[in-house]
Amino acid sequence: MTSENVVTVDGFSVVYEVEPPVRAVQDVSLSIRRGEILGLAGESGCGKTTLAYGIQRLLKPPAVISSGSATFHDADTGEDVDLFGLDAEQMRAFRWDKVSMVFQGAMNALNPVTAIGKQLDDVFLTHRPQMSAAQRREECAQLLEIVGVGKDRLRSFPHELSGGMRQRVMIAMALALKPQLMIMDEPTTALDVLVQREILQQISDLRREFGFSVVFITHDLPLLLEISDRIAVMREGRIVELDTAENIYRHPQHPYTQKLLGSFPSLTGERGDFVRTGREGAA
Repeated sequence: MTSENVVTVDGFSVVYEVEPPVRAVQDVSLSIRRGEILGLAGESGCGKTTLAYGIQRLLKPPAVISSGSATFHDADTGEDVDLFGLDAEQMRAFRWDKVSMVFQGAMNALNPVTAIGKQLDDVFLTHRPQMSAAQRREECAQLLEIVGVGKDRLRSFPHELSGGMRQRVMIAMALALKPQLMIMDEPTTALDVLVQREILQQISDLRREFGFSVVFITHDLPLLLEISDRIAVMREGRIVELDTAENIYRHPQHPYTQKLLGSFPSLTGERGDFVRTGREGAA
């Protein structure tokens, strides 16, 4: 029987072995449900990205996973996969196939001297070597169409695309192998408001169409309130509150969550008013 969760994390901790040691993630336990958008919110340096990298074993020294487990519940096979029990080659095959990631600053991560089509093609060439060149070209063209970039852009180079189009290409790359979970680390930070809105709408539409789960990492809590099913609020390496987006907005329990909500000005109230914090009198 397929689990209702796609990933379960239990007692997960990461330490940066410097002097003195930095406990970047401390005893985090959470489940990512199948098909949901889970928002991960918190100020810069609270451990959001370290948590995401750690689950995929992308951390580099001096970062060390000091405790905990991460289990992937594979809907294709019905098996539970211990992510920390895979060897390097198994983990390499697992990434992008089952879990993909849109990295922070990803729209600037494209190879500037390689055409967009070739960079998409490399994903299939690496992970689907049995595909023919013609099949790969067709898949690449379809991917660009899916994310709203015309297939005529396959021959384009990154500098010929706008920031929003480059970000769409990165989303297409993350979607290429039809993963069950996509982790997005600040994917819209460098985009203007209108393009950001388009990208967010597209992520929601694609999630509904293909059924994958999303972990959306950002410090922008109002943005998460709009797109997320549930939100986990992190502070100093710990998850201090985890609830539905509606409950986080209307009835925040932790003082830190209340402060985050209260730090954003209202567009409709008097000058000096802020968004609701769950208390009477808030805008």
